[in-house]
Amino acid sequence: MTFTTLPQSFAEAELASLIVSTLNLDTAAAAIDPEGSLYGDGLGLDSIDMLEISLVVAQRYGVKLRADDENNQSIFKSLRSLSAYIQAHRASA
Repeated sequence: MTFTTLPQSFAEAELASLIVSTLNLDTAAAAIDPEGSLYGDGLGLDSIDMLEISLVVAQRYGVKLRADDENNQSIFKSLRSLSAYIQAHRASA
């Protein structure tokens, strides 16, 4: 595991903590690189993990993430991209 060299924003840190607690990860939330990949080689999450994250994001932030959204690859690219998507869609709600 490599530790982040890029600082997390407050929103990213909150989301990282939510992901770690939801998925019971052995990684410290603060150690998640905000620009690192969530899926596959990065944090090592899979499609089931993404589904769990989608559910908890909907509950916590009121932002719906759909499995058939053509933008999912860019939304779930990194902690930073997911956080930015959540913040953008919370503001318009």
